[in-house]
Amino acid sequence: MTKDKDFKNLVRTRMTETGENFTTARTALIAAKQNANRSAVPGSTTGRGATIDPEIARFRAKTLRTFMPDGRLVAIPTKRRALVLILIEVLAALEPDRVYSEKQLGAILSDFHPDFALLRRELIDYRLLERNAHTGEYWVNPNPPTHTGSQAQEMAGLEVFLR
Repeated sequence: MTKDKDFKNLVRTRMTETGENFTTARTALIAAKQNANRSAVPGSTTGRGATIDPEIARFRAKTLRTFMPDGRLVAIPTKRRALVLILIEVLAALEPDRVYSEKQLGAILSDFHPDFALLRRELIDYRLLERNAHTGEYWVNPNPPTHTGSQAQEMAGLEVFLR
């Protein structure tokens, strides 16, 4: 929780207006502030024209340098935010309009790390991948959802790297 009384009041006001819980309201206010800062400060852009916050760009560069110096994972991050960034990088190796069998997906993910099952589970948990449990087929989620709660905090600012 924050110690800033004014910010707490803003969060509580939003909670009253929208019916959101504290964490969701807080995340939305922080995201709104970051978007306002991004529009005021020029930064780098993605291929889709979205502006990347310089702080996010530094975080991405440092995380990739630490965990994927040669394009392969040397370790799976324990910090969730770094893990989300790694998952987005791994997701880029998958074709968005292709359906994969579990074996095909495992082969692709094992190129990144031997614990490909963990990578697959995390991609599904963050709803970056979808699956049909009956047929064992996987595909890239064409419309990644808006995350809430702790996932929203972990994903904040990193959405610009999704296709």
